[in-house]
This record gives sequence, C-alpha cells and structure tokens, in this order.
Amino acid sequence: MPELVTPLWALGLVGLAAYLLGSVAFGLVIARVMGLGDLRGIGSGNIGATNVMRTGNKAAGLLTFLLDAGKGAVAVLLARATLGEDAAQVAAVAAFLGHLYPVFIGFRGGKGVATYIGTAIALAWPLGLALCALWAAVFAASRISSLAALVASALAPLLAWAFGAGEMVALMVALALMIFYKHADNIRRLIAGTEPRFARKR
Repeated sequence: MPELVTPLWALGLVGLAAYLLGSVAFGLVIARVMGLGDLRGIGSGNIGATNVMRTGNKAAGLLTFLLDAGKGAVAVLLARATLGEDAAQVAAVAAFLGHLYPVFIGFRGGKGVATYIGTAIALAWPLGLALCALWAAVFAASRISSLAALVASALAPLLAWAFGAGEMVALMVALALMIFYKHADNIRRLIAGTEPRFARKR
C-alpha cells in the first residue's frame, strides 16, 4: 500500500464519489437503449458485459465492457490527479465495490471483472495490459469467461510484484478475493464441468 498522506475526510469523499460512479449500471442502460430488454431477466441475470454479450449483440457487450472498465479508470485517474496515489487506490476499491453493490439498483450488481481491469490499467498500465492479455489467452483456450477472470485475478498479485508495483500487491489480493466471492456459483459449475462456454467462430 502507498503511504497514507491524504486527510481521512478527503479519502472518504473520494471513496464516496468513486463508489457512486462505480454504481452506474452501464449494462442495463445499454441493453435498454439498444432494445435488448432488462438484463436482470436475461441469461444469468448479471448486469455485466458477459451477460450483455449473451444477448447476441457483440457491439453492446463490447461497449458495456469499455464503459464498465472506463468508470473504474476515470475514478482512479481523477483521484490521483487531485490528491495522490493513496487516493487513487481508495478510488479503485470504491469504484469496484460500486459495481458489485450499486446503490442505484438495490445493491445487486455485476461481478466486477471489467471495472477491475479498468482500475488496474489506470493504476499501472503495464500490469493492466498484462491482465488483459492473460484473460484473453485463457478465454481463447477455454471459451469460458469466468475461468479467464478467475485465472487473471488470481495471478494479478504476482504480476504486480513482477512489474515492480509492490504497493499494489495488497490491493490486487483484496480485489481478487472479492472476484472469487462473486464467482462462487461459477466456481461450483467449473468444478462440476457445467459452466457455459461461448461458441467458437466457424
């Protein structure tokens, strides 16, 4: 963790603002604007990019991913620019929690993968890009989005250390634990061999 130099009241305000930004459910907004229906009644019922993709609209899924990642990145970059590195990490956690437990839709949010990647890119772009590459490699091999997310998040602390971002290791551990918690059902299906796969292109 970086040294805490920002006053606690200021960190609290940063956390609140980042949480509210993270709570914006872009998946729901995009699905409605594009006439895809209410995501909470489609597929897994999740509000994230993977479930948007399952509607068959790849453009909507990609846009959801970019916006969910973007809200995490924006929260981190604004906090860093105004207050410093300690505020940036607080913003990362708060935006991530906002996506997982959004106040605007009854605290029933997504699983945080896109927002997690967005915050990682903003905090240390080499680490963030490495996580993207790792996720893409696992997904390409398995066609299972949840498995790619679990592998990438599990290895994130080691990658942070390898890239010389030791101050981010504790943060990566904490966020990875939350991702594993939100993916508990997916983990059970992975063990049982029943986790859905995305079809390969022909």
